[in-house]
Amino acid sequence: MSSGPDAAAGSTAAALRHVLGHLVTPLLMCIGMGLAYLGAFHAPEPHDLRVDVVGSGPSARLLAQTLQDTGDGALSVRTVPDRATAVNHLGTQASYGAYLPGKHPELLVASASSDTSATVVEKVFTKVAAEHGHPLKVTDTAPTADGDPTGQGIFFLLVAVSIGSYASVAVIGGAGAVLALRIRAALAVAASLVVSVIGAVFADPLFGLVDHGLGGLWAMAWLYSAGILMIGVGLHTFLKRWTTLGVMVLFVMLNFTSSGGIFRPELQPGFFGALHSFWNGAGFVEGVRSHVYFGGHELGRNILVLALWFVLGLVVMGLSGLAEGRRRKAAAAVATADGVATVDGLAGAGSVGGGEPHGHGRHGRARNRGVARDGERDGELQEELEEAVGV
Repeated sequence: MSSGPDAAAGSTAAALRHVLGHLVTPLLMCIGMGLAYLGAFHAPEPHDLRVDVVGSGPSARLLAQTLQDTGDGALSVRTVPDRATAVNHLGTQASYGAYLPGKHPELLVASASSDTSATVVEKVFTKVAAEHGHPLKVTDTAPTADGDPTGQGIFFLLVAVSIGSYASVAVIGGAGAVLALRIRAALAVAASLVVSVIGAVFADPLFGLVDHGLGGLWAMAWLYSAGILMIGVGLHTFLKRWTTLGVMVLFVMLNFTSSGGIFRPELQPGFFGALHSFWNGAGFVEGVRSHVYFGGHELGRNILVLALWFVLGLVVMGLSGLAEGRRRKAAAAVATADGVATVDGLAGAGSVGGGEPHGHGRHGRARNRGVARDGERDGELQEELEEAVGV
C-alpha cells in the first residue's frame, strides 16, 4: 500500500493553504496603510486655515478680503484690532498666523501648535510682504522645546507608545488567553504603566521633547496606553488572530493619520479632520500640546477624549467576559456529555470482556486531539506575535 507520496502531497497542500491564509493579514495591512497614510499625507493643502490681519482701518480690511477671495477656500481671514488680540488667538489656537502690515511687516505664528501650519502661513505672507517691497519679520509666540525643533517629537512619541501598547495586546491576549479575564485586565493596566513610563523617559530626560509638564504628559500617556490595551485585549476574545489587524486599523491607520502630529486637520482631507475631533491619538497629541505650550487651553476636553476611550476599553472587556463565560458553560456542557458517553462506552466494553488498552481508545484519542489543539494554538500565537511586533 503506497500512501507516502499522497500523504506528502496532502501535507504540502495543507501547509500551502495555511501560508496563503495567513498572507491575507499582511496584504490587508499593506492596503490599509497605503490608503491611510497616502490619503492623509500625500498632498497636504490648506482649507479654511484661520489667519488674522491686525488692523481696523480700510487697508487692513481690504487686505483680509483680498486674501480671502484669492485663497479659493484655503484661508479663513479675519481682522483683529491689535497685536494683543492676535497673540491671544494664537495662544488659544483660534488662529495659526497673524499679519501686521506696514513698512516693517511682521508675522506672528505659534509653531508649537503645528510647525507645518506655521510654514504654510509664513509662505503666504512672505509673498504678501514681497509684493509691497518689504522683508517679513517672523515672530514665534509659542516656540517648541529645544529638543523638539520641528514640533513633531510628540507625534513620534505617540508612535512609540502606540506600538508598545498594541504589541502588548498580542502577548496578553494570545499567551495569556488561558488566564482569567481579571488577570489579563490587571496585566493590561500594568503594561500600560510600563509603556507610559518609557514614553515619559523618552520625552525627558532622554530626548528633551518637553521642558516642563512631564508629569501631565506621563498621565496622558498612561491613559492613552491603557485604553488601547483594554480595547485590544477585550477584542482578542472575538477576533483571535485578526486582533493585530484590528488594532492596527484603530490605533495606527486611522489614529496616526488623524492625530494632527504632522499635519493639522486644516491641511488634510475632511475625513481625517473629522476623526481628529474625537480619536484618541489626537486627544494625546493635542492634550500634550495644550498642557506644555498653551497654558492648559482645552486640556479638559482632550483628557475627556482619552478617558472615554478608556471607558470604551472597559466596556469591551466586560463584553469579552460575558462571551467567555458563555463559552465556558457551553464547553462544560459538551464535556459532561462526552463524559457520560465515555462511561457508557467503557461499561459496554467491559460487559463483553473487550475494551482497548489503557492510553488508547476514547481517552487516548481525546488526549491526542488535545495535544494537536495545543500545538495549533502555539503556532497561531507565534504567528500573531510576529505580526504584531514585526510590523
